[in-house]
Order: sequence, then structure tokens, then C-alpha cells
Amino acid sequence: MEARRRFFTLSSFDPLLVVALSLVIVHITTVNAEVPDVRRLQRELKAHRPLYDKDIDVIATYSDVSGAVRISRVKMSHLSASWILENPSDRDNGLPNSSQTLGDSFQASMNLEENVEYPMGDHQSEEVGFFNRPKPPLSPVKLKRQMLRQKRRELRTAELIRQDNENDNIMQETAFEQSKRLEPRVTGKYSIWRRDFESPNTDSTLKLMRDQIILAKAYAHVAKSKNESSLYNSLMKHCKESQRAIGDANSDAELPSSALNQAQAMGHVLSIAKDQLYDCPTVQRKFRAMIQSTEGTVTALKRKSSFLIQLAAKIVPRPLHCLPLQLAADYYQQGHHKKEEQINEKFEDPSLYHYAIFSDNVLATSVVVNSTVAHAKEPEKHVFHIVTDKLNFVAMKMWFLVNAPPKATIQIENIDSFKWLNSSYCSVLRQLESARLKEYYFKANHPSSLSAGSDNLKYRNPKYLSMLNHLRFYLPEVYPKLEKILFLDDDIVVQKDLTPLWSVDLHGMVNGAVETCKESFHRFDKYLNFSNPLISENFSPNACGWAFGMNMFDLKEWRKRNITGIYHYWQDANEDRTLWKLGTLPPGLITFYNLTYPLDRSWHVLGLGYDPALNLTQIDNGAVVHYNGNNKPWLDLAVSKYKPYWSKYVMYDNYYLKNCNFRE
Repeated sequence: MEARRRFFTLSSFDPLLVVALSLVIVHITTVNAEVPDVRRLQRELKAHRPLYDKDIDVIATYSDVSGAVRISRVKMSHLSASWILENPSDRDNGLPNSSQTLGDSFQASMNLEENVEYPMGDHQSEEVGFFNRPKPPLSPVKLKRQMLRQKRRELRTAELIRQDNENDNIMQETAFEQSKRLEPRVTGKYSIWRRDFESPNTDSTLKLMRDQIILAKAYAHVAKSKNESSLYNSLMKHCKESQRAIGDANSDAELPSSALNQAQAMGHVLSIAKDQLYDCPTVQRKFRAMIQSTEGTVTALKRKSSFLIQLAAKIVPRPLHCLPLQLAADYYQQGHHKKEEQINEKFEDPSLYHYAIFSDNVLATSVVVNSTVAHAKEPEKHVFHIVTDKLNFVAMKMWFLVNAPPKATIQIENIDSFKWLNSSYCSVLRQLESARLKEYYFKANHPSSLSAGSDNLKYRNPKYLSMLNHLRFYLPEVYPKLEKILFLDDDIVVQKDLTPLWSVDLHGMVNGAVETCKESFHRFDKYLNFSNPLISENFSPNACGWAFGMNMFDLKEWRKRNITGIYHYWQDANEDRTLWKLGTLPPGLITFYNLTYPLDRSWHVLGLGYDPALNLTQIDNGAVVHYNGNNKPWLDLAVSKYKPYWSKYVMYDNYYLKNCNFRE
């Protein structure tokens, strides 16, 4: 058994030392220490008997099998000469103590004890000094295991902390995402019992009152058929009162304070009517008749709404009407009409970047030109060919004389100056002279008018027979010396440099355009009448549609394939409008069938004129954004969140725009 040993020798009995040792021994007795001859040692100390001639008692501390600290005493004479005393601190410091004998160690211990001072009154210090002995040294194997266990604990702690931090970050990100998707408007109640949490946007009472009115009208009809005049009068009276209470309210918060009392009174009358008049077949027939009547009303309202929207889209706002008048007046007053117009060599230079814009809207055309030039890397190489009608020709020239874009070249032409464009050559002009088409477009008493339920009012706009709209099918005739040209609508905004489009290989195709089909949407069967054998035999209903508005046309390939002749053939075949409704996209799909190369969608983003739910990131990344639809950016119908893309290219500080009261 290995134990830690200390020896005590009393060379002289100082009274203070005797008292200190006595207190220590008394304390050992109170804690049940296993020292069997404490009383005898006390008697020897009190008698001051010298211990030099006696055998020395050795008090030893050790750890038993259970790990508890034990104290016992043995006689010095009982120890063999092979016992060696070790000091753990000596071992740690590398001191040579293995050669020390028991006597040497005992003498060293005697000298050490003589230099130690024991305080008299500190009982706790005596206890610590006597019992808290150093623990036995650990073996290298156990020490290494302990260090490995500590290292594993530290690694595990670090791993748990890291996981906890990651979980916290994930929870924070989730909370942020949920807060972004959170609708700040409260639409329900937190508690049905407490009015403190009642939402002002709830409409439960309003819906209840409207349902009561419908039910009361049904019971009133039954009461009248059964000559229950008093009940009929009561039901109609409460119906009028409920309608008066509802008024124009859209939520419970807008209802008067008496609305709830009115709903309760109506409920009482309905309960009486149900007890007296309830007949399931009769009530069912009445509800069916009410549903049919309501559906007819809804259909009529939808038709009127569609007509009003189309009317608003066709009406020219006052500022937009004022602008060309002001420009035309100044054009003649300043004598520009007397100046000879010089022909610029750039107009026919095929090595430059040519754009075609056909429009009668001065402001919209200026936005297209300004946005294109603003993003062009070499604006001096860009040529804009603008064609307008006779009414706006002077205004368009005056605008670009005063507000010419830097470095870019502008050519403005009047469509009426194209002598080759006549009714004998152009199918659209010949159809416009038809009395039947004139009646269809300009007379409201036609059978297919609004009163008879027109199917597609948007196609009954005369602009779809305008030659400015159909001039895109005559590009090789308008620009005979050009090889490639980029066609742009006047309701687009350019957001990137478009010159890379001239480097796109169309692989022998004539038209480069962005396709619009998604799954079953925007395919040929949406635009063409496939019940007509002329259509069904020549085209696939699942062919993908594409968009006008930004199209790269290869004019050399156009002339080679006689595209204008194909257009004339199909336009003549549709004179009675049985192949497609009017417009330019259906004949364009037919004319360029299997001759269209699909461009990347980022070149042309559509829908800003009708879809308020477009992805704003997609709009921001688009090279061209298109306001196709009725909600044009220069109208009050415009979608407010899309309008800044267009308005930032409008020069609101311009003299003419200020005079015509254009405002952002």
C-alpha cells in the first residue's frame, strides 16, 4: 500500500506549540478520525515527557478503496528499512529523492516542522493544514486520459455553441422572411368575446345584413304569393331599413351604430317568416331565379366595364392633345417649314444601328429615343427612323429639332408621302374602304355592337386598321437599302444597350422575337380560329406565340422569302374576319410562321400595361420593358408602380411640357 507519510518530532515543548497541538487533536476526535491513541498522546504532551528515548509514532494519511481519506498511526520501529519517503513536489521538479532513506527523510521533515508557525486562534486554518493533504500523483496514463476527456468536453461544448448559434441565425432569418410576407392589415378577430381586439376591417356584420336582405326578398316573394300581406310589408320594410343602414359601407367600421340593432330586428322577422312560410321547393325556385337575375346583372356590368376601359384607353388626355398643337404652332411661327431638309448619308448606311418607330404619339416616341440613347455605348452610330401621320408630322419634327438627342441621328417621315402605299397594293387600305368595315367600327347600331354583346371590344378600335400599325409588314419597301433593322413600339422603355442584337445569328430566320408561350398560354389557338380548315390545315394550334414590340428583322432574308406577299395573301383571306380578330399580332404569327428565331426572354419583358403582379426583379433586369395593354404609362390608367420606369425619361422641365401641364 502506497501512502503519504509525514513525521512529527517534538524536540522542545514550547507552551504555545503544546496548546496548538492539543487543539488539533481535540478536533480530530470530534470528526471521528481514526487515530486510536490520541488520549495517550495528549497525556504525554501535558506531562512534558521527552520523546527522544521513545519509539516515534508515525501518523499516515491514505486513500482507501472507496476513495475516502483515512488517517492512521504506526510505530517507527514497525517500518522496514526499505521504506522510502517521497515528496510529490520533488518528483514533479525532477529532484533525486529515490536514494533517501527513512532516516534522512525523517530528519528533513523534522527541520521543516521547526520552521512552521501555527496560529493559535484560527481553528479553520488548523483543520486545513492538518487534513487537506496533497492528492497522490496520477500516473501518466491516467493523466493523459484526463487531458483527453477535458479536450473532448471542450470540443463538444464548442460544437454545441456553434449549433446553437446556427439555429439562432436560422430562426432570425425565418422570422425576417415571415415579417416581410406578413400582411399588416388585420382582417379578423383575435377573440370573439372581447371587443377590444375587434378588427376595424372586419365585415362579418355587413355580410350578415346583406345575406338577410337576400333571404328577406325571397320570403317576401313567397309571402306575396300566399296573400300574407302583413308579413310581406314587414319584410320589405326591414329590407329598406337594412339597405339604408348599409349605404356605401365596405366594412363593419363604416356601419352606423344602429346597424347591429337593425340586424337583430331583421333576424326576428326572418324567424317568423321561416315558421310561417318555409317551403323548401318554393324557396329553392325563388333562389334559382334570383341567381339567374344576378348573373345577368353581373354580365351586363362586366360588359359596361369593358367598354368604359376601352373608351378610357382610346381617349387622348388633354396634355397629350395640347403638346402637338403647341409644337406645330411654333414650327410654322419660327419658319422651319421654309428650310430645305437635308438628306443625311447615315439614313442608308447599313453598317450603323437602325431603329424603326411608327407612332403618332410625340411624347411616347421621345421616351423610346431618349432611353435608347441613354444606354447606347456609341450613340453616334445609332439612327432612328420615325414614321408618323400627317396630323403629327410637323409636331414630331419640331420636338426633335428642339430636343435632339446627343450624337444620335433622327429621320422623321410622313406616311402619306409613301406613294407606293395605296389601296391597290395594300390589303388593309382596301379593306378600310369597305362599307361593311366602316359600319362595324364606327356605328354603334351594328348587330355586333355593345348592345348585342360584343365579344372583344379591344379589337373594335380603328387603330387596328391604321396604316401606322400595319407598316411593320412593309419594312423592306420603306428602307430598301438596309439589311437589318430593329423595330420598336412606342410604348416601350429601353434599359440596356441594344447593339448586341445586331450580332445575334438568326439562323436563316427573318424575325428575332421573344416567345410568350408558357405551358398552354399564348399559343396559336388563342389567336387563330382553328375551326376554319384554312387555319387548321396550315398551322399547329400548339405553336408558340411571340411578341411584337422589339423585333430584329433580317431584311435581306425578308426580300428573299417574299414575306410581304405572304402577309397580303393571308390579309385578303381574312377580309370577313373569320380567320382571326383584327390586329397585327395574328397576321404576324401567320406571316412569320416557322420564320421566327426565339430571343432570350431578358431582352423583352412584357405585361406592364395590364399585369400588376409582375416580378420587379425581372423588370429591372430586362433590356426592354413593354407597356402592352390598356394601362399605358401616359394615361391615368397606368399601374402606379410601373410608371417610374417610363417617367424618368420624360423631360418634365421642358418648356412645351410645362405649358401643357404635364406632371409627374
